[in-house]
Amino acid sequence: MNPLLLGPVFELGGKIIDRLFPDPAAKAAAELELLKLTQAGDLQTVLGQLEINAREAAHPSIFVAGWRPFVGWTCGIGLVYATVGHNLLAWLAQAKGWPAPPAVDADILIYTLGGLLGIGGLRTLEKVKGVTK
Repeated sequence: MNPLLLGPVFELGGKIIDRLFPDPAAKAAAELELLKLTQAGDLQTVLGQLEINAREAAHPSIFVAGWRPFVGWTCGIGLVYATVGHNLLAWLAQAKGWPAPPAVDADILIYTLGGLLGIGGLRTLEKVKGVTK
């Protein structure tokens, strides 16, 4: 389920539960059941995405299976340039009297690389737990 829809779903579910269950204990049980149903839907979405990811990774074509490594290497190289390379080149350019090299906005690199590393961290957790072959 889209995370942006969770707030309105809970709000609508809460209003319906308030009207149907005036008893606080029954109301709490109904709210718990609503939360469980929402989480079960989210779990199915995540499992479906994991299955898609596994099929993409096993694909023989580099254009299907290789996009994640490509994005990872691109972000890694861009981040190295933004943090180390640009500073060294700017220093060298100033020493030689050359124009300064262009700066890179590293925000998008950090966001994308953070997402990839988060996924990589989950993969490492799977390996540690023995879930993988």
